[in-house]
Amino acid sequence: MTAPPSRTPSRAELREHLVRTAIAGDVATSRENNLDHYRSLALRDPHYLFGLTFEGEWSYPDVLALMSEKVGVTADPGHREGADTIDPERTIDAVEEMGERIAKVLRRAAPRIVLATGHPTGLLTVHLALARFLAENGATLLFPAEGWAYVGGLGRRRQIRYLDGVAMLEDRGTFVHTHEAAPMEAMLADERPDFVIADHGWAGAAGEAGVETVGFADSNDPALFVGEAEGKIAVAVPLDDNVLPRFYAPLTAYLLARVARSL
Repeated sequence: MTAPPSRTPSRAELREHLVRTAIAGDVATSRENNLDHYRSLALRDPHYLFGLTFEGEWSYPDVLALMSEKVGVTADPGHREGADTIDPERTIDAVEEMGERIAKVLRRAAPRIVLATGHPTGLLTVHLALARFLAENGATLLFPAEGWAYVGGLGRRRQIRYLDGVAMLEDRGTFVHTHEAAPMEAMLADERPDFVIADHGWAGAAGEAGVETVGFADSNDPALFVGEAEGKIAVAVPLDDNVLPRFYAPLTAYLLARVARSL
């Protein structure tokens, strides 16, 4: 077994770091943006569903109540503008649960895992560290539908490309931000993994297909939390998903240490 990074923060140290770097606590995502996305999900706007379908009604008040419970945003519907929050304790609890899920998968013989991110300027660094750790600890990283292309929003041709085991969308030589579920749907049609670690539509499409899925989601991304509530997503970790990449290092170390202790 490969050891996690030598310097792992304590829970208290990680909590302080999350708040100081605005990964949690008072985050950059505005209240107006959060509420707009909750309304859009309640109206079943496909852009905000991340490839998921839901059995429940999930009205706007339902979504707000769930996000208050799972993420820690302000529960008061009268708070309509300004700042909003992510509870760092909820973030750490979910990171720990994610670690337990990953360890359970690694205890299988050569589990087949897919990693993917729609956040190449933020969460990519977490996924890259996870990919290295998984490969070093017996997992088989899959590369399904590599090079698969389609015409996405604004008529741009995009294709699936992997960087060190992590799938992303590439557009004319640049990795791009995406909410879309179609790329993961193409990957699953090509080869079905045992486990997925992802975000946005990459995670939603995998969970919808019944693949065990854990992922990261911002306070304005309610779909994965609704998916978690309905049992389609195993774990959704609430955090700001686009701070400076180096700020995620302590969270990544804490997650990998949790996995290592549980193997």
